[in-house]
Amino acid sequence: MNINDIIATGTKATRDGFGQGLLELGRQNPNVVGLTADLMESLQMQHFQKEFPERFFQVGIAEANMIGIAAGLATGGKIPFTGTFANFSTGRVYDQIRQSIAYSHKNVKICASHAGLSLGEDGATHQILEDLGMMRMLPGMVVINPCDYSQTKAATIAIAEYNGPVYLRFGRPAWPMFTLENQKFEIGKALHLASGTDVTIFATGHLVWSAIEAAKELQTQGISCELINIHTIKPLDEAAILDSVSKTRAVVVAEEHQRNGGLGDAIANLLVQRLPVPMEYVGVKDTFGESGKPAELLDKYGLSKKDVVWAVKDVLDRKTGSM
Repeated sequence: MNINDIIATGTKATRDGFGQGLLELGRQNPNVVGLTADLMESLQMQHFQKEFPERFFQVGIAEANMIGIAAGLATGGKIPFTGTFANFSTGRVYDQIRQSIAYSHKNVKICASHAGLSLGEDGATHQILEDLGMMRMLPGMVVINPCDYSQTKAATIAIAEYNGPVYLRFGRPAWPMFTLENQKFEIGKALHLASGTDVTIFATGHLVWSAIEAAKELQTQGISCELINIHTIKPLDEAAILDSVSKTRAVVVAEEHQRNGGLGDAIANLLVQRLPVPMEYVGVKDTFGESGKPAELLDKYGLSKKDVVWAVKDVLDRKTGSM
């Protein structure tokens, strides 16, 4: 596919995709249950609650208890979807997740909204940028970070079919929609968005759109970018990554996360063992965020289209220098 064939059809928050996906699941599978820690409407879970009140549990501001309840429900054969902000879904309850869900390999879906800098005005205390790293280090935990409304909806539906713990990350703001409306989501299968020969851009979550915009600009400058949407951080689609990098021999990774521990480190760990090439990161540089408008924060902290463009040019300089 040519990069210019990818266009936005509108904007809608990824959390809306989660809410609609959960509602559809409720209609399809009577074992699906919902739990939230006083943030039902923020996660768009009110649609599920209204239609299936007997399968919805409002636990209040008691996230650790929510994780314990979810583990118990999973033991009884239910498929619990827990919902709260990403900061509270991971950092506040990491011990409970590790012990009661990951270690026990419980079939719990940890659904986390308002992740990253694009949370915006709530500021640094809520803008978690470490969650992907925390969750991907847990043995047996699947980690998913979809890019837009439709992909989030599809991912929500898909993870109910997977037997085991899943961390599903999504966001607060309205965001460009560009993937297929009725797509099939495959856990662990990267999506090849555009072919190129000079550099591979691997992007995840909200930064897939930034990477699309950057690739379009770079094409006008004669730089051919291969673009791959890594919606599943773990398990990583190693075959897709190695196949692309063996062709381009240069890599940029873009994610709304700390540079440490996220998708970039996952890909670097693979490449250093199998196919070492020049690589650049687009991510937050070991700092916390602050209160502000999402677009302004992404720009200030180096996660905008122009930062992807700069990273591509930097990695191509290194690639040329190594030849």
